[in-house]
Amino acid sequence: MKLIRERLGLRVLLSTALGGLLILLVGQLLDSRTSSMDLGPLVPTELTGDTLSTLRKFEWQARTPHPLDPRYPYPYPFLLNHPNKCEGPKGTPFLLMLVMTQPQDVGVRQAIRETWGNETSVPGVVIRRLFVLGLPPPLFTKELRILLEEEDMEHGDLLQVGFLDTYNNLTLKVLMGLEWMAQHCSTARYVLKVDGDVFLNPSFLVQQLLQPNGPPRPDFITGYIYRDTGPLRSPDYKWYMPPELYSQDKYPPYCGGPGYVLSVPLALRVLAVAQTIKVIYLEDVFIGLCLHQLGVKPTPPPPQTFLMYPIEYEHCTFHRLALVHQFQSQELLRIWPDFQTGNITCPVA
Repeated sequence: MKLIRERLGLRVLLSTALGGLLILLVGQLLDSRTSSMDLGPLVPTELTGDTLSTLRKFEWQARTPHPLDPRYPYPYPFLLNHPNKCEGPKGTPFLLMLVMTQPQDVGVRQAIRETWGNETSVPGVVIRRLFVLGLPPPLFTKELRILLEEEDMEHGDLLQVGFLDTYNNLTLKVLMGLEWMAQHCSTARYVLKVDGDVFLNPSFLVQQLLQPNGPPRPDFITGYIYRDTGPLRSPDYKWYMPPELYSQDKYPPYCGGPGYVLSVPLALRVLAVAQTIKVIYLEDVFIGLCLHQLGVKPTPPPPQTFLMYPIEYEHCTFHRLALVHQFQSQELLRIWPDFQTGNITCPVA
C-alpha cells in the first residue's frame, strides 16, 4: 500500500510536468499534417532507442489529404477496456458518464473521482463513469503507459483507444466512447459526454433535467445550445473550418462540447448516422450534424444552467447550475466540501 501511495504521488507530480512538456514537444515531434492519425500495427513492446526509432516502431502515418479530416468509421482498438463496467448487483445504470481527458491528466482524473465524478454522488441512482483517452506522443508512450496501467488497476475506469490524443481527434474520442456504450452499456437510460475541465452538478443534472421517475424520452439531448453559428474560415482560429471539409455557411443547432447529455436510444441513432456522413473534427458541431440528419432538435435546458464560461463560486448559485466550463481541478477540490454542505438554506429561484 505504501508503494502504491508513493506512486500515486509521483503520478500527480509527473502529470503536471508532462502536461507542459507535451505542449512544447508535440509540435516538434509531429508535423501539423499528422494531427489526424491512426495507429498502424500496434506493437506492445517497450520503447527503446531515440525518438525517430520510436516513431518508426509505431508507424504514425498521415492517412488523409487534410489534417482536420478524421478517419471514421475505423476499427480503432480499445487498449484499456472494462466491458463489464455496466454490469453488477445494482442493476442497469441510469447514467453513463464519458469523461474526455488526455493521458497525462492523472491529477485531473483523481480530482473528478473525488468530486462530481463519484459514482455514488446521487443517492438511489446508478451512475457509471469512464475516462476516455487516446495515446500520448511517442516520446512519452513508455512512461505514461506504465502510469496508466497502474492507475487503471487501482480505479478500473480508463477507456484508452488506439489513436493519437489530440484536439483534432476529439470527434474520434466521442464516437469511440459511444461505440463502447453501444457494445457494453446500451441498456443505460442516458449518456453524458463531458470534458475534464468543468464543474458538474450531478444532482441537478439527474433530478432536475433527466428525472429518473419521468417517462422515456427517446429523442432527448440537452446542453448549452448554439444556434445560427457558422464556420470560421480563417486558419488563425482554433475552430477553423476549411470550406473543402464543410461548405455550408451555417451549422445546424448543436450542444456545446464541454458537456451535453442524451438518451441512449438517440445516442445509438447518432452513432449509426455517424457511419454514413462525413466526419469533421469539431465534435460538438459534428453531433449537431448527426442530429440534423436525424431530424432531431436539442431540448433547451432551464435558462443559464449550462455555462460555457467560468464564474466565481457561490454555494447557492452553483446548486442551480448543471455545468460550468473552464473549471480547473485545484479549484474544484477547493470548493467541493462547501458545495456538499447541506445545512445552508438557499432562496427559491
